[in-house]
Amino acid sequence: MSAVKIISRETIKPSSPTPDHLRNYNLCLLDQLCPPMYSPIVFFYSAINPNKEISNEKSHLHLLKKSLSETLTHFYPFAGRFKDSFTIDCNDDGAVFVEAHVHGDMSAILKQPEIDQLEQLLPFNTHQKKEKLNELAILGVQVNHFECGGVAIGVSIWHSIADAATLASFVKIWSTFARGGGAAEKIDVSGVVFDCTSLFPPQDLSGFTTGEYINKDLLAKIVTKRFFFDGSKIAAIREKISDGPCLDQPTSVEAVSALIWGAFIASISAQEDHQNPPPLHVAVNLVNLRKRMNPPLPEHCLGNIIQMTIAAWPGEMPVDYNGLAGRLRESIQMMKGDYLRKLHENGGYLNFIKQAGEMHGNSSSMKGVFSFSSWCRFPFYETDFGWGLNKPIWVASAMRLDKLAILVDASDGHGIEAWVGMTKDEMLKFEQDPGILAFASSNPTISA
Repeated sequence: MSAVKIISRETIKPSSPTPDHLRNYNLCLLDQLCPPMYSPIVFFYSAINPNKEISNEKSHLHLLKKSLSETLTHFYPFAGRFKDSFTIDCNDDGAVFVEAHVHGDMSAILKQPEIDQLEQLLPFNTHQKKEKLNELAILGVQVNHFECGGVAIGVSIWHSIADAATLASFVKIWSTFARGGGAAEKIDVSGVVFDCTSLFPPQDLSGFTTGEYINKDLLAKIVTKRFFFDGSKIAAIREKISDGPCLDQPTSVEAVSALIWGAFIASISAQEDHQNPPPLHVAVNLVNLRKRMNPPLPEHCLGNIIQMTIAAWPGEMPVDYNGLAGRLRESIQMMKGDYLRKLHENGGYLNFIKQAGEMHGNSSSMKGVFSFSSWCRFPFYETDFGWGLNKPIWVASAMRLDKLAILVDASDGHGIEAWVGMTKDEMLKFEQDPGILAFASSNPTISA
């Protein structure tokens, strides 16, 4: 891809000022436990101005800015700034809006998408840090115009206030306001800002850090690649995994996750010295709690309403997809109202996280912790801004982290794309795993 040229950078404020009694937004414990980084996503749209009419381009930008301003009135913490590590001052300082031109056609990216290219389409470096937290913009948008007339919209939200569900709700509501008319009048924005501190009280995290996820030295060693599982291959994986005692009829996400976890276990097992006893292999899943709470939380409530689940696989056991999928399902099914309530009593969840971190640091007992974050079934492909484009032709996560797979629905609604990050040596072995070779395609071209 050719160079990306920044044309303008401005601040978009809420269309209505935030009332004084809503000025302070308090983070809950689950927000505090998120790594200090941006959550990025990029939406690709086919040509909207094939005749390269500047007036069309300007009108689209005006529409995006106006609707973003309207959306920020409801997502007003996104327009604020951090007061301290516990609180956002909803002062309407605004979100960053960047206009950029890309010297080249969109097809150059879609041919074989690379994360380095996607990162150029975002308003912020995902792992960008500010010396002063109160100078950090919580939300940024970058609208990238390609020479072919195509558009890519990159969105970055600070992770401490937004999980994938929040990201999905935000772009859904933003695009609905952009379309206007009856759709905007019917949209439900109730419960967007919901106080979760009574459910997950914030705590003093002195001495506890999530910074190891974004260590600069480690980031330099991480390779992130895209693997595509089409619908027919997923059906074949599900059928293969169903033949076993631990699980019947796995979901598509369970099947793909089990395959990836098994390939990762094999990739690191090939590098391990023989240990007695063999180390424990662990998979972490991030589970959306909104519908699992009793009573359920509002669908669109912002924040990190997610919790870690842990599935373990003994190092001495050979990899078995049915068993792996069964362990993954068991760990997630535990996440229900009464269990969640008891887990969070008296700081129990924080203690659980600390103990897991200590085990992770003990290489003799635990090896190869791998994490999954499923963005499947979120309506990212419904993000229609009303330009006559309808839906995006492709959506990408663009997140670079070690030992992580982000699963995203494919554009056809049947397949799954997995963005997988690990070290170079691990990736070389992972790519050659028989299961990956049989069921996944490595970074195929996106059909425009």
